[in-house]
Amino acid sequence: MTKLPLRTQRLLLRDFEAEDWHGVHEYDAHPEVVHFMAWGPNTETNSREFVARNIAASQVTPRVCFELAVVEQDSSRLVGGVGLTVTPAHRKGFLGYCFRRDVWRRGYATEAAREMLRFGFEDLDLHRITTTCDVDNHASARVLEKIGLQQEGTLRHDALLRDGRWRDHFVYGILVDEWCQST
Repeated sequence: MTKLPLRTQRLLLRDFEAEDWHGVHEYDAHPEVVHFMAWGPNTETNSREFVARNIAASQVTPRVCFELAVVEQDSSRLVGGVGLTVTPAHRKGFLGYCFRRDVWRRGYATEAAREMLRFGFEDLDLHRITTTCDVDNHASARVLEKIGLQQEGTLRHDALLRDGRWRDHFVYGILVDEWCQST
């Protein structure tokens, strides 16, 4: 049984609500925020559709998509999103996150991503959690390494951007045994 919302010292990780599209749009439309993403900057329609998709995904049983809004507990302001997409048959998950530009360097990505690892391993009984990171996104690579993921390789020309350019990604992963040793 999944117990949402999740709480960290400073953050609330909860399912998206319809009105969250405004907060999502504040970060997913920002060119600097989405610079390393294969999507964006998003339109208002894109932001609304993202929120609607994730509300629908939260109702699916068994649930495999845990895309959560990240909200500052003190201010109740939506500051980003963090997600874990699960492949139950292989007991693995894929981690992702995106945060508003004005909250970078506050440790929110580290805090939220670490909680998603805990959730994946302890609540969802996953064996492995992976993610990818653009080879030039040094800040995100630091977050992943800080929470215990190891760089496992490079995917060449892994993402085709809207402008036709290809991007390479590092693959990061962590196993449940490694998580247990680090906590």
